[in-house]
Amino acid sequence: MKKYLFACLLLTTVIMVHAQDETVKQLQTDANRTITKDPNDTTVKTWKTGGVFNFNIAQGSLSNWAAGGDKFSLALNSLLSTYAFYTKGKHHWDNTLDLNLAYLNTTSQGTRKNDDRIDLVSKYAYDLAKKWDVGLLFNFRSQMLKGFDYADDNSKTLTSKFLSPAYVLLSPGVTYKPVPEFSIFLSPVTTRWTVVMDDSLSARGAYGVDSSKHIKTEFGAFATVNFFKEFSKTISFKSRADLYSNYLHNPQNIDVYWTNLLTMKLGRVFAITYALDLIYDDDVRLFGPNGDAARPQIRSMLGIGLSYRFSNIKK
Repeated sequence: MKKYLFACLLLTTVIMVHAQDETVKQLQTDANRTITKDPNDTTVKTWKTGGVFNFNIAQGSLSNWAAGGDKFSLALNSLLSTYAFYTKGKHHWDNTLDLNLAYLNTTSQGTRKNDDRIDLVSKYAYDLAKKWDVGLLFNFRSQMLKGFDYADDNSKTLTSKFLSPAYVLLSPGVTYKPVPEFSIFLSPVTTRWTVVMDDSLSARGAYGVDSSKHIKTEFGAFATVNFFKEFSKTISFKSRADLYSNYLHNPQNIDVYWTNLLTMKLGRVFAITYALDLIYDDDVRLFGPNGDAARPQIRSMLGIGLSYRFSNIKK
């Protein structure tokens, strides 16, 4: 019964605290907005920069509560999402950086990390036609702090830390954008490196890296599909799906990194968001009775929170 009560409390806390970024809607709007310059400024402005910072906190306590539950709970969530877009003639250089970090503390479970992400995307492109461009895409994904797998007796096993793992992808390819809301980037010649710098994790052969090795090199095909739709001034939806097939090992087992975010604004500083993320990596075999199985990783979050937006673009 305690487990069910704790699960209910945890779910309620996450729903009230975990505010995903409102960035998707605002950044897309900023990227398409014309920059306004001072008439006296003769400098050609080719950069559009800005971002969003979110911070949320929630605390709960119980005393002689008949329904049971943890006596104390505290949840913290922070997000920094920035962008820098360069455009000059047919040349484009788009850069985005997302940083997420969240912690949850309860009486029964102590302090645990429940979100941690670094996601950097940089893409240079040259326009070939109205709906086509060719370019080079770079992606770096990792986490900032240590992550653990917790057993029923509260013992923990290290599963991740900064650069363990990290994914580095370099992909030349073409982009097809038939409408502003939808685009597909395709590359048949993509190199991906999986990095595991921690000695204990590399010794276990974690994340597909050979035992006691720190880097695994893969060569394959990559595609990323992006969709953004603003249904009204207050409601928007963003979806990104990255697909990768390793030519050198089990090419039929396609790695998937899929994120979805539905955003509804409540005034200027509040937003309700629903996020659904799915990851499948055939080399991440942390599941199953012996920890040797790959399974879909799913995260679903509903949240409300405050946000602060900054930009060099004048409205």
